[in-house]
Amino acid sequence: MQAAVVTAVGGPWEVKNVPEPKAGPGQVLVKMHASGICYTDVHQTLGNLPGLTFPCILGHEPVGEVVAVGAGVHSRTVGDRVGVAWVQGSCGRCEQCLRGHGLFCVVSPEITGIQMQGGHAEFMPMNADATMLIPDGVSYEQAAPIFCAGYTVYSGLRWAKPQPHERIAVLGIGGLGHLGVQYSKAAGFDTIAISHSPDKDKLIRDLGADEVVRDGKGLAAAGGADVILSTSNSTKAMIDSIQGLRFDGRLITMGADAEPLSISLLDLIFKRIHVIGSQQNGRDYLYEALDYVARGKVKVMAETYPMADAPKAYQRVAEGKPRFRAVLTM
Repeated sequence: MQAAVVTAVGGPWEVKNVPEPKAGPGQVLVKMHASGICYTDVHQTLGNLPGLTFPCILGHEPVGEVVAVGAGVHSRTVGDRVGVAWVQGSCGRCEQCLRGHGLFCVVSPEITGIQMQGGHAEFMPMNADATMLIPDGVSYEQAAPIFCAGYTVYSGLRWAKPQPHERIAVLGIGGLGHLGVQYSKAAGFDTIAISHSPDKDKLIRDLGADEVVRDGKGLAAAGGADVILSTSNSTKAMIDSIQGLRFDGRLITMGADAEPLSISLLDLIFKRIHVIGSQQNGRDYLYEALDYVARGKVKVMAETYPMADAPKAYQRVAEGKPRFRAVLTM
């Protein structure tokens, strides 16, 4: 089969012929139809995340059709349209796993694109119990980015536990942020976008934002927000946005930066704000995130590339050029 292979740390992506995998016990073999490229793929290629051995096949937004079922699998069948998220399995024995927090397993996690083969290939084995059925009517190209970008930002919204009449702000209108605006609006909240790019204003409003502001000061002037979904990779922008948090406000951080996040103790104490790290916080959130797409409430904006153009697609993602996601199609 063909696959986009990262040959070495910091090396280029190369489309190569590699052996076709089999479905092991408890697994399904999926003929890939689409696989989203996430900026995490860039971090992995550069060796910024632990656990990878090279050469490797990345891709943790994989979707396709089940073509073979391994021993012991009863929940999936040939022909099912499925995808799988970041974490596919865990040890099941450590304290976190026993508490139901397999996401935090540190003994033997099975992570897509690290311990498990990723989706940038023609075929991919997936742990059957970790897969999620793709709703009818949702294309593979629309579904793929939901398994990381959409799942992540919607999990952040749900983890913030917004209440009726609260206001949601989305910081950074990019690959995650353009989905965050749509999810917030689809869930019925007044939604404010914090964007430094005036050229995006019309698009942001078309996505459903009620207001667009430039920074934390502008957010405060617009009445503030009870929740800020921070999808930006800029620590400076995150700190600035706190000016616009209301009392008991929550800053939900999903973007990553090497710079530390410094918070004023006066804000923490006298405004009683919360700073909450968030990732993919529950399988039910993935179901809901896909359901909003199926109901036409959320639409991914993505550039698509054939497998042969995987190196070009990766380079565009590394340079921050796609508007807003990049998806390989097979």
